[in-house]
Amino acid sequence: MRYMLMHKLDDKDPAAWAPTPEFIGRMGAFLEEANKAGVLLDGEGLRPTTEGAAKITSRDGKATVVDGPFAEAKEVIAGFAILQVRDQAEAVEWATRFGALFDHVEIEVRRVAEMEDFA
Repeated sequence: MRYMLMHKLDDKDPAAWAPTPEFIGRMGAFLEEANKAGVLLDGEGLRPTTEGAAKITSRDGKATVVDGPFAEAKEVIAGFAILQVRDQAEAVEWATRFGALFDHVEIEVRRVAEMEDFA
């Protein structure tokens, strides 16, 4: 099963988007461990909404585009990882270990929809 882990940061806190060299080292070690374990399929960090973000709302065939930063948003998705794991429990285990890298973070764990889910 594939699961997506998404972590959120405070979009209005510049320090949250400026990781220390120590944090980068811990993150690199975690990603290397997940890669060696064969569970990491993909993962990336995202930039704050002040840097090249847009939100598109489509309703009744009409699209509305709002460029970042998003005034109403405090916490936004700051990065993601896609894992290939046995089950939700294993995804939560990896997400918990990932969360330990941060002083404060919210991580959402979601199962990826597979084509066979719609058969």
